[in-house]
Amino acid sequence: MSKLKLDLHDIFDQGDKIEQALNDILRKAVEKKIRLVEIIPGKGSGQLKKRVLRFLDQKHIRAMYRRLEKDDKNFGRIFVHL
Repeated sequence: MSKLKLDLHDIFDQGDKIEQALNDILRKAVEKKIRLVEIIPGKGSGQLKKRVLRFLDQKHIRAMYRRLEKDDKNFGRIFVHL
């Protein structure tokens, strides 16, 4: 199974770029019919992960995926199942 991966370490402090990157990766996954997107906000203080989860919880974004999974073995990783 193929997946897309988005590492947010490089843009953690650039809010508009974060949302753009999340939008782009989800659209690309839908277009290419890829069923799994791995998002890596990193461990840090947890603020970036919270921001990503808030983004993914928006109604129009939630409609794009089936399930969201927070990796229980790695706090700094989120899986989005389409």
